[in-house]
Amino acid sequence: MIYVICRGLLRFIYAILFPLKIIGKENVPEEGGVLLCANHISLLDPMTIGIKLRRQVKYMAKAELFKVPVLGWLIDKLGAFPVKRGGVSKESIKTALNTLRSGHVMGIFPEGTRNADSGAAKKGAASFALRSGAAVVPAAIVGSYKPFRRMTVIYGAPIDLSSFAGAGSESLEEVTDVIMGHIREMAKTGKPTVN
Repeated sequence: MIYVICRGLLRFIYAILFPLKIIGKENVPEEGGVLLCANHISLLDPMTIGIKLRRQVKYMAKAELFKVPVLGWLIDKLGAFPVKRGGVSKESIKTALNTLRSGHVMGIFPEGTRNADSGAAKKGAASFALRSGAAVVPAAIVGSYKPFRRMTVIYGAPIDLSSFAGAGSESLEEVTDVIMGHIREMAKTGKPTVN
């Protein structure tokens, strides 16, 4: 209930400050585990890729953010779970995998940090994708978060990673490249990728 109220409030705020154009929302499966992988250009990105979806999107967030008054409460209610600085703990990995295997949507930014130009990505998203069996949906955020300027979010078709079934850690870099390739293509063309 609190999530629905917060999402409604954010939709209202975005409608005024950063009107969102959504492309390809139908590409996000209505049920089952979904790993939503997006580029990362601002602290606002987690809200931006999630508020227009019917399903709640859960996120990993720096543990320090949960200690900030009001913000900590808000991100907890919006579905975030803490990650300690200096690396992802076994507990955080377990929580992420359980989230996906339980049929939820989890948002992740493969680059790991904000980057105006799509940069090098880490292998965490690829690892979660291969270990969870969740659908992997690429998303691209296009715009600059300037007040009263339109932002665009593009959702691509779930990426077919069947050729990597049963693959080990030696395939993580290749899977990461596939995921980031879809994200970069959508950011460049403004159109959802297909399989």
